[in-house]
Amino acid sequence: MDSFPDFMKNPANRIDSGSQYTKDIEGYVFDGADGSQMAFWTAYADRSSAGHSHDYDEYFVVVQGEYVLLMDGLKDRHGQG
Repeated sequence: MDSFPDFMKNPANRIDSGSQYTKDIEGYVFDGADGSQMAFWTAYADRSSAGHSHDYDEYFVVVQGEYVLLMDGLKDRHGQG
């Protein structure tokens, strides 16, 4: 899979680039009826996110490629190799 299906890329769900911690990525958000939220991100090249934190848990699923997570000074690499 090289990209998310078109139905997931509805322009009404696109995340404004000003609300992102990473430059030059594409994101879409979906709100669940139970108050949960899911965001899908696509980076077309290597990118680094600005340091930030959340008041909620965050989970990652890698569809293609990999990511390196730096949290509290510890580095962890994940993805499909």
